[in-house]
Amino acid sequence: GDCFPCPQEGCPMMGHYADRFPEKLKREDQKYFLNTAADEPFATWRQKVFIKLSGVKKTRGDINLVFYDTLGHTKEYEIANGDLSQDEVYTKYIDVEINPKNTTKIEFLWNKAIFSLLWARLGAESVNIVHGADGHR
Repeated sequence: GDCFPCPQEGCPMMGHYADRFPEKLKREDQKYFLNTAADEPFATWRQKVFIKLSGVKKTRGDINLVFYDTLGHTKEYEIANGDLSQDEVYTKYIDVEINPKNTTKIEFLWNKAIFSLLWARLGAESVNIVHGADGHR
């Protein structure tokens, strides 16, 4: 996360998109890092997620986000688990396998771990996602 968000010219990519960053390719001793997805085309987009909860003061469980794309594909990512509190903002870097330009919907999910709290309600007061050089949310 130290290099996030990307510089103005964008995050240098390796592989198919390397030719979009000709100036970076000319540098000597340039370090490259590559995060890949498990499935083709193997590209991922680094995103920083901020979630502020609302509802019960404290409970146990987990928070997930599900990303949907224009072709109907979905990918689910865990953001937090364990003790959850509406007083905290949950922040996490995730490498999303769905291009932000093709994302049609992001769904907030939470699962409680304590069976006795059937009445407990928890929601998202806000979900902010920062990606790319321009810092879009």
